[in-house]
Amino acid sequence: MTQDWITTEEAAEISKYHSEYIRKLLQTGKVTGQKWGREWQISRSSLLAYIHKTEKLGAKRGPKSGS
Repeated sequence: MTQDWITTEEAAEISKYHSEYIRKLLQTGKVTGQKWGREWQISRSSLLAYIHKTEKLGAKRGPKSGS
């Protein structure tokens, strides 16, 4: 099985996250990536799984209180 590797810029476009946040996710191991030369490549499937997980967590928290 081959990974579908994307650039940090592509990951930012897909996720709507800033590219610096994508790099932070890589550093903390929350998404899978590898460095090819000077550029980082991110596993599209790990990014999509992370996005799905965070959206699911947000839905569980419910609306914020207005206090």
